[in-house]
Amino acid sequence: MSHPNRLVRLAVAGLALAIIPLSAQADPAKDLQVAGRALTFLENGPTGKGVLGVVFDPSKPASVAEKNAIMAALGAGFSAGGLSLSGKAVEAGDVGGVSGVVALYVTTGVTAGPVGAAAKGKKIITIGSDMSCVTSGACVMSVSADPKVEIVVNRAAAAAVGAVFKAAFRMMIREV
Repeated sequence: MSHPNRLVRLAVAGLALAIIPLSAQADPAKDLQVAGRALTFLENGPTGKGVLGVVFDPSKPASVAEKNAIMAALGAGFSAGGLSLSGKAVEAGDVGGVSGVVALYVTTGVTAGPVGAAAKGKKIITIGSDMSCVTSGACVMSVSADPKVEIVVNRAAAAAVGAVFKAAFRMMIREV
């Protein structure tokens, strides 16, 4: 009789392992809300209509999936405070030629170093949901909405693109 019970326990354990990673994944739409709102805390930051470049690596399925989710969340327009964002998909290798964007959202899996260097040269803020992007200095800011809102800003990367955040915002974030 223990044989059927063991199979049930294994099935339940397998199901739990399958569900746990799904619940731990970030929600790109929620992360986008945090990123958009964070942009409104920039001194002399963008207002009105702006374009968010969504940087992805076409060879990495997770990056493409996150890009698709961000672009879907942006839809025909996404409002955050006094800023209305639309999206523009940008392949990671094309960042050096990008123009007309208020910021770049770097998807997970993109080799962030070259993207960050190109963005710094153009004085464009980089935002990502992958903490390693901000700790490496390739991204100015890392945003996460799950399980709680967390914003981390790389001071050196922010200074390199001329990004200055309002004092009220700096009290709500962590800087590295």
